Order: sequence, then C-alpha cells, then structure tokens
Amino acid sequence: MRLNKYMALCGVASRRKSDELIKNKKVKVNEKIVQELGIDVDENQDKVEVNGKIIKLEQKNVYILINKPEGYVTTVKDQFKRKAVLDLVKDIDERIYPIGRLDYETSGLLILTNDGDLTYKLTHPKHEVVKTYLARLKFVPDKIKIKQFETGLKIDEYVSAPAEFRVIKKEEKQSICEIKIHEGKNRQVRKMCKAIGHPVLSLRRIAIGDIKLENLKVGKYRNLTQKEINYLKSL
Repeated sequence: MRLNKYMALCGVASRRKSDELIKNKKVKVNEKIVQELGIDVDENQDKVEVNGKIIKLEQKNVYILINKPEGYVTTVKDQFKRKAVLDLVKDIDERIYPIGRLDYETSGLLILTNDGDLTYKLTHPKHEVVKTYLARLKFVPDKIKIKQFETGLKIDEYVSAPAEFRVIKKEEKQSICEIKIHEGKNRQVRKMCKAIGHPVLSLRRIAIGDIKLENLKVGKYRNLTQKEINYLKSL
C-alpha cells in the first residue's frame, strides 16, 4: 500500500497532507526517515512513525450493496482474468470482500464488506438467511414440478432444503418465477430448476432477507443504511 494512503487510512491526514509530512522528513519507516514520495509499505510488517508516534490502521467497517452485472466474477482474483465485481467499486479505500457468491452468469444483489463477523453470520448454514431470486425459466412448470421444488430435490450429493417457488408470469415458452432459498450451495437455483426440467434462462437475486435491490441500476452500488446494517447484524 502506498505510504500516503496508509497514513490517510490511519487518520493522520489526507493523502496530500501526508505527502507534505513526508517531504518535511516527519515520517519514518522501520526507524529510517523516508526520503522520497510514492514508496509502498506492508501494513502487517512495516513500522511507520509520524512525528515520533507509531501509527496503525484502525479498521473502519464498510457495508456496500452492489447490483452485480452478468459476466462478472465475485472472487477477488480469477485465474481466467475475467472481470471482477471489485473492479466496479472505485472509491473505497478499505479492502472489502463479497459475502457469499453469485455465479458468473447471475446478476443482482451482492453485499461487500470488511466485517468478518457479519460475513460469517450471513454465510453459515445454521443462520438460514433467505435469498430471493427472479428467474426466467424455459417453459412453465406445473403444480407437480413446483411441489417437487418446494419439498426438496436430489442434487449432486445432497437433497436441497425446502424452498419457495411462485410463478409470476407465464409466456408461450417461458415463465418468470420468484424463488426463495436459504441455502447457498454452488449454482443451487440453476441446478434445482434443471432438476425439475425447467432450465434457467436468466437469474437475478433481488433480496437477502429484508435487504432489497429495488431500483439500483446494474453495475452501481450504494452504502447500506444504518437501519439495514442493524437488521443484518440482528439476524
């Protein structure tokens, strides 16, 4: 991390003011006065002093809701060098990570944070946080297929937990359905829909618990409100 950025995150001063402190020889790294701008420091290993006082990062928790586009991965690094969700978040200095995942072809609501406790809470199976999806499916499922979906399906090496399924719109060879699950296994909604003979044509997550995507445009993000943060922490 650039030294001036590190100083700013530690609350010393803005990046510009931090550069002035460096120019005025007020900053030491590992006991040595810094002689030039633009050097990097390791926040976990290097000792940084400003005016003789050691500075350290105080973590500021960040909570972002983003409308993930299709064609983006939710991993921090991708071996195939595909576009990543974090590439869309330009003005956040803290290191943030997605809570859970949405697969490459799926769009919609994703929460990014550096709050490890909240990440654990929302991804651990025992907490059963409901995720709501809008799915465009091939053909229109009948009542028998819907019942199978709702009661549990054999997928890979497990049986899915009870879920909710509602047909919102019927078209000639397609349907739009609302699906609610509380598990988060790999490509689960897609696999469940395929198992009842109605493959997913497009998939979008619109809610996690009571946190809703609403009118946020694709590729855009916003900070969660304090009310939303408190709600998530209360689950």
